[in-house]
Amino acid sequence: MKFYVLTLFPEIPRAFFESSIMAKAVDRGIIAYDLVNIRDFAFDKHKTCDDSPYGGGAGMLMLPEPLGRALESVQARRKRVIYVTPSGRPFTQKLAQELSREDNLVFICGRYEGIDQRIIDSWVDDEISIGDYVLSSGEIAATVIIDAVYRLIDGVISSESLEEESYSGGLLEYPQYTRPEVYNGMSVPDVLRSGHHENIRKWRLEKRIAKTLANRPDLIYSARNNGLLSAEAEKMIETITGQHKNKKKPARRKE
Repeated sequence: MKFYVLTLFPEIPRAFFESSIMAKAVDRGIIAYDLVNIRDFAFDKHKTCDDSPYGGGAGMLMLPEPLGRALESVQARRKRVIYVTPSGRPFTQKLAQELSREDNLVFICGRYEGIDQRIIDSWVDDEISIGDYVLSSGEIAATVIIDAVYRLIDGVISSESLEEESYSGGLLEYPQYTRPEVYNGMSVPDVLRSGHHENIRKWRLEKRIAKTLANRPDLIYSARNNGLLSAEAEKMIETITGQHKNKKKPARRKE
């Protein structure tokens, strides 16, 4: 897969592409990237890429001409173009999996008040938001999406590492422990040191369910509707929720 990042600040995503697992994937030829500086396509000597919006209002808007020329330079018509914006559809693991099947992805990184709507209408295939909040940097949002996508591509990370992490099978990930066995008076659960693989599997599934019920009960509802939960998981849910229902509140202390 190849990522094209159109940006006014290529130094921001460059650090990501040149570090850690991504750098190894690039070295092995699994991932390729092109950081396109939109300022290189500006018309004037000052490399101007923004102007005030029609109709007034605070802030500046990115000019359509330099951005359009930058898109043409990477032949974006033949690729899937993503504009990262707070007003886009929510980014999810399911969407990450969908994007990981593409050969090329082009990211437009907005700045200031965003980009001219005519660029969106003419070029953009997907408007994607990474959350219900606003960032000053489209580069950061694009990097978040790229990070979630590239790790799903064959050969980047072992498939075993992806099988039981958060959102796989509709559940969050189970707690993890490493050495030492005792830290600050807290011990690693006995089951994880038992060597009994079946008991470990059941413990992990139970902990995944308990954590999802506590932090993201909406995922349980969705997983049930989509038939992602096994009979074993459904039974564990009944047991865990039953325990919570039967748990009595402490008696109120009389003053």
